[in-house]
Amino acid sequence: MPRRDENELRTNREITAPEVRLVGENIPQQGVYPLSRALQLADELNLDLVEISAKAEPPVCKILDYQKYLYQQRKKAKEMKSNSAKIVIKEIRFGPNTDEHDFQFKLKHAREFLQEGSKVKATIFFRGRSIMFADQGEKQLLRFAVELEEAGRAENMPKLEGKRMTMIIAPVKKK
Repeated sequence: MPRRDENELRTNREITAPEVRLVGENIPQQGVYPLSRALQLADELNLDLVEISAKAEPPVCKILDYQKYLYQQRKKAKEMKSNSAKIVIKEIRFGPNTDEHDFQFKLKHAREFLQEGSKVKATIFFRGRSIMFADQGEKQLLRFAVELEEAGRAENMPKLEGKRMTMIIAPVKKK
């Protein structure tokens, strides 16, 4: 017997319970039926008997077109996936001794990224002996976060990782 996916439902002859509770709109009267009668009703309608809840006592079944049901489930899952938010992170890099004009230029870009809904990863890159200015780099990142306060909020404090100091700024939710 092929291995079953745990999300896959049992249908028709795969159902082993002696009695099942039928629910749905395709049946004359909802209630508890012997399995043979439930299968007979499904055959008369040219549909499948599908076990919806196997843990119930007796198991709950529905008479429906199983292939159509699977198609609708896949379609719904695909739709949910496409509607889920995709987080984009844009990176802005500068050095610990970045000039004021360059700083303002990077700030303008970061503000645009935050307004379009992307997160901004501000990175200060230390080259050679400039690692001695780590405190200056931290001040610059904190200033960067303060300047962007109306467009985004800092998710974490500046963190030094090797020769880089990073900080992530998330966009502010609009009301």
